[in-house]
Amino acid sequence: MTTTTAQHQLGSGFGATTTAAEVLAGLDLTGKLAIVTGGYSGLGLETTRALTNAGAHVVVPARRRATAEKALSGLENVEVDELDLADLDSVRVFAGRFLASGRGIDVLIGSAGIMASPETRVGPGWEAQFATNHLGHFALVNRLFPAFITGARVVSVSSRGHHYGPVRFDDLNFERGYDKWLAYGQAKTANVLFAVHLDELARDRGVRAFALHPGRILTDLVRHLDRQELVDAGMVDESGRVTGGAKTPEQGAATQVWAATSPQLAGLGGVYLEDCDIAEPAPADGTRTGVKDYAIDPAQAARLWTLSADLTGVNAFA
Repeated sequence: MTTTTAQHQLGSGFGATTTAAEVLAGLDLTGKLAIVTGGYSGLGLETTRALTNAGAHVVVPARRRATAEKALSGLENVEVDELDLADLDSVRVFAGRFLASGRGIDVLIGSAGIMASPETRVGPGWEAQFATNHLGHFALVNRLFPAFITGARVVSVSSRGHHYGPVRFDDLNFERGYDKWLAYGQAKTANVLFAVHLDELARDRGVRAFALHPGRILTDLVRHLDRQELVDAGMVDESGRVTGGAKTPEQGAATQVWAATSPQLAGLGGVYLEDCDIAEPAPADGTRTGVKDYAIDPAQAARLWTLSADLTGVNAFA
């Protein structure tokens, strides 16, 4: 039985300013296949660019196919397909189409997501951030699992936003009052718990999973926020300029690319990463660094897995 990976820094030699290209320097990904959700905008686009530049073939499933094709034009070794993570029928159809191709998956990076959106319901009334950011990726990975090869990695892009709060098992869909930031926090905590339990289930089959905080980056993810909210969040100043401490998209993509490819993580998994290293546990003083205990709690991860399998009707390990 594989032992649990410690939630402590490795001393990777990389850091907050490392770029995705620097992470991949010297690595040849020729012959590798990666699926990158959201791989046509923001951090996802930089992730796709870095992986293809290193020789990988990248499949980008997109809700807005024409937009994705335009954004990715000029990149080699990329194919665009259709996928709406908020629609489980769309997930099923995409997964079926990919499995029918007979190809193996080396890497899946769940980079697509929404943040702080107005109250929205999808499917049978699910809160949209939880449904899109977590349940869609849960169903996608479980449906695609037969295609994962030995040595494959699943990378769940979470956020420091998980510090906003745990999964609210007693009010998952915010039926007792919606708060867009608590809903975002729940979805990002779910992203971490998903990686924790997926790693527990899949590691004996040669597949490892990681979650991560990419850093503070101003991308289209903030489209639901107005100028004052960005100022209040410390993202921009009063004139709209990005404030100090923010990463460039190339730096923001680095941790997920490192999670997907780094030899330093061989034999490891089920941990939360930031700044191209394993993160430390969050300090008790409330500083929003590291990972909160509730996001890596194995019992909470197992509970969420069972609930997610019940909600989506998909479980590759049942």
